[in-house]
Amino acid sequence: MAGPDYIVDIDGLKPSAPPNSQQTNRAGLRGRRWLAVQWKCCSVYSRIYCNRAGTLYEGKCPKCGSPVSAKVGPGGTSKRFFEAS
Repeated sequence: MAGPDYIVDIDGLKPSAPPNSQQTNRAGLRGRRWLAVQWKCCSVYSRIYCNRAGTLYEGKCPKCGSPVSAKVGPGGTSKRFFEAS
């Protein structure tokens, strides 16, 4: 299989408009490792993605821009969902 089983392409649902920078960024993140974050500051959810070097997950709150990062290393956790304030 070419990719994860939770990514589904449905022919009739492709965007009709030309790609904008947000769509281009999302395409670049496809297949990259991520963590789910519940942002307590603004009561929103988003994903943060692993950097290209594979050493750090980093992202910002989609509403207020508050940054968060998580190091990748031995002795870490297998959790995938986190809260950030």
